[in-house]
Amino acid sequence: MSRQIIDISIPLQNDVPADPPGGHPTIEYIDHQAGMARMLSNFPGMKPEDLPDGQAWAVERVTLSTHNGTHLDAPWHYHPTMNRGERSWTIDEVPLEWCFQPAVKLDFRHLPDGHVVSAAEVEAELKRIGHELKPLNIVVVNTSAGKKFGQADYVASGCGMGYEATMYLLERGVRVTGTDGWSWDAPFVHTARKYAETGDASLIWEGHKAGRHIGYSHIEKLHNLEQLPSTGFMVACFPVKIERASAGWTRAVAIID
Repeated sequence: MSRQIIDISIPLQNDVPADPPGGHPTIEYIDHQAGMARMLSNFPGMKPEDLPDGQAWAVERVTLSTHNGTHLDAPWHYHPTMNRGERSWTIDEVPLEWCFQPAVKLDFRHLPDGHVVSAAEVEAELKRIGHELKPLNIVVVNTSAGKKFGQADYVASGCGMGYEATMYLLERGVRVTGTDGWSWDAPFVHTARKYAETGDASLIWEGHKAGRHIGYSHIEKLHNLEQLPSTGFMVACFPVKIERASAGWTRAVAIID
């Protein structure tokens, strides 16, 4: 039996519009010559020519948020409480069993930017692909944003998952979801327009805020979901363990046997 591993993560990069202005990471690259002084300082008396080919080490200095790159959000990110009153878990408390499970892909690439997916649309897509959700299934959502990664309009692209769609999944035992968009919810620019028209604050971050009622995690900024089948694969998305953090970076992969 052959195994295929598909990288469903985006890279951390300089100068790629994967976050709103002012929210992007910065990476300083220190090559084998720039790292020479630091290396020599650890070994008094050593000269550059003493090293193989006169080369030291290469390192990088990175400044970033826990929400840059492909990352897993913890319930703490959404609200201070989950499960209708319990203290929300931070990323170092999210159960690892949540993060390696059979997965299913919902294809919502046809939905327009800013559309808020309903429970009925989730149910119809599950029926189309012939899948009945099981507890701890990881559900990833393929939106039109996936093909926009690296472009200026990425952050404003794709549909989002609404409160009722999110609760539909959580009530059936799903605890990790994911999207190839910038956010699990509809892009802010579209929600801001609706809020200006209605004054209804319940529209803001409604998918995230479902975590108040049932604690869950979701992966944001996935990639290559177009390469996945609807079912028949596993997802691994173990987060970096950061004490008391609202999210952790993950090298999410899909595994197909």
